[in-house]
Amino acid sequence: MPIGYQAKPTTLIDRAYRWLATRLSRYVGGLDEVPPPEKMDGFRRAQQLAYETVTHVAGQLRVGMTEIEAAILLEEYLKANGSERYLHRPFAWFGNHARFDEYTRYEDYHPSARTLGADDTAILDVSPILNGYIGDVGYTISLAPNPGLDQAKTFLLQLREAIPAMFESELTPAEIWHEVDRRIAEAGYDNVHAKYPFCTLGHRVFRVKPKTGKGHRFGRSFFSWFSLDTNLAFLKTGPSATINAENVGKKLGLWAIEPHIGWDSGGAKFEEILVVEPRRAYWLQADVPHVVEAAGRQPGRN
Repeated sequence: MPIGYQAKPTTLIDRAYRWLATRLSRYVGGLDEVPPPEKMDGFRRAQQLAYETVTHVAGQLRVGMTEIEAAILLEEYLKANGSERYLHRPFAWFGNHARFDEYTRYEDYHPSARTLGADDTAILDVSPILNGYIGDVGYTISLAPNPGLDQAKTFLLQLREAIPAMFESELTPAEIWHEVDRRIAEAGYDNVHAKYPFCTLGHRVFRVKPKTGKGHRFGRSFFSWFSLDTNLAFLKTGPSATINAENVGKKLGLWAIEPHIGWDSGGAKFEEILVVEPRRAYWLQADVPHVVEAAGRQPGRN
């Protein structure tokens, strides 16, 4: 699968994939349900652990640290706090890697020896599984004051405010993808999540069977981003598992929404769980770090 999104298919294989993905996206495999309150608490705790992890490690980042070293810190914190398993492995992207520059294959997205500079943007992304519940968050910082990042975060918060209404509307997931893409372009940014596997703006989160021990993964392709059991769950769900440019299926359920934008000197994203019910859509937690920090307060527990 090529990296990036083109408005028109460039090959016969791409044309066939889009035709098939659009039709299969109508089948959701039972994931278009909102869990009862006691299960929502499980997702909330998993997301809270994810936020505690990225904010803790963000405070440990230093100039010269590598992406690999930061990813190890993320994994160690998760393991020490009750989660050895994950939806996807911990990611750390620094500087131009935060906008996926120089990446030509999905293997390139794994944490690298790229070192952190004082003025770089740094993205940390983790998805712990806690008692079978999945949390998935992305968090962006810079060690030194960074006006470009501040401006990007302001725009991302505007997107965050607008996205629930998109899910409450008659727009299909594909139309939401294109609307977010349009807003990103109008604001003068690049759409970096268009470079994700399947050009994913968001993906479903769900509960998997609780297990102990570290999750298994395989290979170095984008499949190795995810643990084996979650790979199988995504494959079972098919194209309806992601918010992408082909999905015309149902919107109900839980989604990890992750708009990722880039500009000349860096990239930024947020990621958090959106709850989509028949008559409303809302973020799982209101008092998340990127919202708290924008209000001039320190992040705390929600």
